Order: sequence, then C-alpha cells, then structure tokens
Amino acid sequence: MLSNALPPMRFTLDRIEEALKRHKPELLTNAPGIKAAVALIIRHGMDDLEVLFIERASHQNDPWSGDLGFPGGKVEESDIDARHTAERETLEEIGLDLATARYLGRLSDLPGATTPVQVSCFVYEMKGPARFRLNDEVQDLFWVALGELDNPTRHVEAKVRFKGKDLHRPAIRLPQSEKPILWGLTYRLITQFLEILKK
Repeated sequence: MLSNALPPMRFTLDRIEEALKRHKPELLTNAPGIKAAVALIIRHGMDDLEVLFIERASHQNDPWSGDLGFPGGKVEESDIDARHTAERETLEEIGLDLATARYLGRLSDLPGATTPVQVSCFVYEMKGPARFRLNDEVQDLFWVALGELDNPTRHVEAKVRFKGKDLHRPAIRLPQSEKPILWGLTYRLITQFLEILKK
C-alpha cells in the first residue's frame, strides 16, 4: 500500500540550478539511432515543485502510444541544436513557448534500451500561468510533485507492454492513479535528475 507521506528532502529551484551547473553531462555525439530531445519542465506548486508530464495519444504505429513522457521529439536537420529541438517540439506539442522560461541546465544523454534512439533532456522553470494547446500527438498533460517522484514507496517493479511483449521494468506509480505507470526513458531521466540533485 502506498504511503501519502512525502520524503523529508525538499528541493528548491536555486538548488536545482546549482546542481545542474555542477553536473558534467555525458553527451552521446556519435551513438547510432534517432536523435531526440525533450524538456523537463518545473513549476512552483501549492506545496512543492512540480514536474510536467504528457500522456501520448494512442496511435497504431507509435511504439510509445499512450505512454507518459516529456514534451519533445526527433532532432530535425533544420534545428540549431538539440536544445532548440526540445523547445520547438514543446511549442508544437503543448503550445508552451520556452523562450520565456528559465533555463536551468541539462542531463546526460541516454540511449534507448529497446529502441535505437538517443535522448537529450533540458530542464526549465515555467514562470507564471500558461495556456496550453495540445496537438494530436498529446492526449493529456498534468503535473506531479517532485517529492512524490522521489518517494521510495512509489518506486516499483512493474509489468509493461511494449511492441506486443510483456516486460518487467523499474517504474514509478504516480499519485494520479488513473494514469499509466511511469517507466522507460522518462523514468530513467527522472531518476538521473533526482540523483544529480542529491550529489
């Protein structure tokens, strides 16, 4: 049974920015596969900092159909760099212009475990209220308290289905019980982010 109690650690935006400045991200410059970039977006919630997640729309040919993730997508030749990709895709997918956000830093790149993809992740603070506009790739967006993501009682081993196969993977059960389990690359990015904050 999951506890509602949050862990004692509390994060601040200044602490996050300082931790990301100290972090020396490992970049996968020559790794094979599709290059993609995503935005990890944080805001001040009522009692804690919160992280934005999207729930992908269901599409027959999309291996991540219905999964949770961060806004982002494939790096295009016209993109200046991976950070530009994350900002462009965020604007396209959810209508949020990160040009007005506070850039906090980046994580180390991650390769896909089951798909030939490498993902770069850039961290932002969203200041003030925003009007979101979801495109057809996104079914929903929602926020999760950072303390809940760090709550060890929410970290589980879960059965997930990917490309027609049942897999057992580390995951996070979110406080929004109606949402899918958080697993895969996004889970790995969140755990990397939390590890950076605790160094």
